[in-house]
Amino acid sequence: MNKYKQLASNTIIFAIGSFGSKILLLFLTKLYTANINPADNSTKELLEVTANFLIPLVTFSITESIIRFGLDRKYSKSKVYTNSLAITAIGALMMLSISPMLSVMPFVDGYTWLLMVYVCTSSLRSINSQFVRARGLVKLFALDGILATLSLFIFNVIFIAVLQLGVTGFMLSVICSDFLSAVFLWFTAGLRKYFDPKAIDGRLSKAMLAFSLPLIPSTLLWTVTGFSDRIFIRYMPGPEGLVGDAAAGIYGIANKIPNLVSMFSTIFFQAWNMSAILENDSEDRSRFYERVFDAYTSFLFIAGTAMIVFVKPLSAILIDTSQFPEYGTAYLYTPVLIVAVITMCLNQFFSSVYAATKHTSHSLWTSLVAAVTNIILNALLVWLFGINGAAIATFAGYFASYIIRQRDARRYVPFPIDQKKFFVNLVAMFTLGYIVTHDNVPGQMIIMFVGLIFMVIFNRNAIVNTLKQVKSR
Repeated sequence: MNKYKQLASNTIIFAIGSFGSKILLLFLTKLYTANINPADNSTKELLEVTANFLIPLVTFSITESIIRFGLDRKYSKSKVYTNSLAITAIGALMMLSISPMLSVMPFVDGYTWLLMVYVCTSSLRSINSQFVRARGLVKLFALDGILATLSLFIFNVIFIAVLQLGVTGFMLSVICSDFLSAVFLWFTAGLRKYFDPKAIDGRLSKAMLAFSLPLIPSTLLWTVTGFSDRIFIRYMPGPEGLVGDAAAGIYGIANKIPNLVSMFSTIFFQAWNMSAILENDSEDRSRFYERVFDAYTSFLFIAGTAMIVFVKPLSAILIDTSQFPEYGTAYLYTPVLIVAVITMCLNQFFSSVYAATKHTSHSLWTSLVAAVTNIILNALLVWLFGINGAAIATFAGYFASYIIRQRDARRYVPFPIDQKKFFVNLVAMFTLGYIVTHDNVPGQMIIMFVGLIFMVIFNRNAIVNTLKQVKSR
């Protein structure tokens, strides 16, 4: 099987396993907006982001090493798995010892122990699922994704819609779903035979940590970029109605449609990351990267444009405004966030270069650029424009990192990028985003339709050419 066909095959498997479940998760937005008010939704979002901040600290980002070392035949899979669990156990004990300090944050107070359990179960599930993927069991990995999301949906219905537990119900839903997933993989993938306390290897642990430790700040900085938006909107003074608890909750909901782009990217990236590592020593590596990147960016821009054009009907489907009509304004901030997420996805592509070539320290300082840019602009723009300011600051942070990464990463894997095409796509998306959020634009519907057709035609060749490579022997 050629490398393009292998990438396509894995992407399809991950898509089958993820697409239905991810769509199901999107419909949870309707459940949340029907049962949780904007202020409490802001608390839910902040707790979720806090958990995502703690997980790489607890695991030492060892899940990234699981993929890199687990796919490498030079290393024992038993040692990789056992050392990963041991490292995470140490991290969990360290987190529990300092857990009382977390209650200093007002939105954590009252949820501290639930947050601790959330982090531990999510970390365990992440280790098990990534190890299954490193063993090449992509179908099982995909099946687990479906079952985990289905269980999460059911638990959310029980705890939030039926029992009306609100934020606590959300936390319990994630905990139960992740725990069941970890247990399911333990038995179905036979992980017991890979767990051997005698396999703990100090030398391998050091090598895995040397790879993963630079990714901790990188992961945290990406989290800070999303976290700071909500903090600034919730606690910083600004335009009336565009800052505060409710505004932060609306901003969180405005991110749900952009997460569709992230969903597509995650499906692809799971397959691409494996291909990038396996093809790291191939002779035509640069050509492979060029074709895949061109097709990847083209698909993202087409998908993102379609979401901007149809942002109003999508919002109507996903957001329930019957109980809390304030959520009805969320779509106004979505177009800029869609462009921001696309830029983040491109940054993610370049991170695969760092992972494949073992230059993970570069992920750190390039992520630092995004976080610093985001925080500085949030401090200024949220004060001036409220929610819109946070959306612009998010895009600016990701864009600053993209500008640096697309030059730096290509020093290790050289491949050309059509910069003019990138900027034309960017300008077109911002233009359509402005038009869709301003009803007074003459011929709005016609312009939106023509814009979408233009983006499809403008980006189609890269996708078609890559599909031809998939079909070739």
